Amino acid sequence: MTTTVDTAFAEPTATPLALLLLGRQADPNSERGVECPGDLPPASDPDLVERARAAKAKLGDRVFILGHHYQRDEVIEFADVTGDSFKLARDAAARPQAEYIVFCGVHFMAESADILTSAAQQVVLPDLAAGCSMADMATAEQVAECWDVLREAGIADVTVPVSYMNSSADIKAFTGKHGGTICTSSNAKRALEWAYEQGQKVLFLPDQHLGRNTAVRDLGFSLDDCVLYNPHKPNGGLTVEQLRDAKMILWRGHCSVHGRFTVESVAEVRERIPGVNVLVHPECKHEVVAAADEVGSTEYIIKALEAAESGSKWAIGTELNLVRRLAKAHPDKEIVFLDRSVCFCSTMNRIDLPHLVWALESLVEGRVPNVITVDPETEKYAKAALDRMLALP
Repeated sequence: MTTTVDTAFAEPTATPLALLLLGRQADPNSERGVECPGDLPPASDPDLVERARAAKAKLGDRVFILGHHYQRDEVIEFADVTGDSFKLARDAAARPQAEYIVFCGVHFMAESADILTSAAQQVVLPDLAAGCSMADMATAEQVAECWDVLREAGIADVTVPVSYMNSSADIKAFTGKHGGTICTSSNAKRALEWAYEQGQKVLFLPDQHLGRNTAVRDLGFSLDDCVLYNPHKPNGGLTVEQLRDAKMILWRGHCSVHGRFTVESVAEVRERIPGVNVLVHPECKHEVVAAADEVGSTEYIIKALEAAESGSKWAIGTELNLVRRLAKAHPDKEIVFLDRSVCFCSTMNRIDLPHLVWALESLVEGRVPNVITVDPETEKYAKAALDRMLALP
């Protein structure tokens, strides 16, 4: 028996304190750095749809288009595969006949695709301004300085770096050079278990929330086992004793979208929708994760809603484009965005249909725009870190 429920997706509303749709306002109550700079481009000219189809058809198997889950529908429509950042990079590597990999995502994702694909393939990012605020919160210079601090504290030799996939190629290379591994939100527990078999401490880069949530929820650590290294303060704002006592040294970084969700958001949606299941991404703050019913990666969220009972109610704490798409895909379930205010991933939204059409038409004309290339030295050590992740049991 199929249950029919009223599932018209309720758009988050703009209030005086809410972020406007990719506008320049910021919520004063949210985590520092959580904002949505830039404006959403206007709806694309319908002619662009036909131009995109025509260009893609002319290129045929020479082009392979990757679409991250957080991309807008008008872009996802032309993606050959969709997924999270690492899945897409692996999909690209599994398509060696494609000369051009057009990555509809952000810069660090395109770097990972370049590392994993062959030298004969070129990775194209339709808009070079599509970066990642989290990845930008850890630079190679800052991390090198942090390692010097750990060395001076006498703990570098027993510390293993573990870097989240959402990091630059430089940070992945640092990780590989110092014997560490990469992780995704799906395998962070396995990566940390491996790291603690290699050493006594972990330097977790660059997302503090994924590191903290995994250590406390999955490994049984206490919050006191974790310290927060702030690259903008001398010695990270920590004493030698704090560093020596810590099991987990967390980098002060976060996702500008997931960092918006609050325990107040959880309480409000439970009051508004009795019986709702709250499902959030592990990039959310620890108190939000603790207040939720379920926690999981983007792929986990997608699979959980596919398996959910008809008529069930869900509040999802992740990027709004994906939540919208999930609500449309499951009309028999009530699916809402966890926050009442609007916040897309502004850098993801820079990859719009006009940029995609420009990139495809350039390829048709024999010009390869916005090629993302990782230098051989960086690629060598970054791939070493990625290979360690792929070898995890």
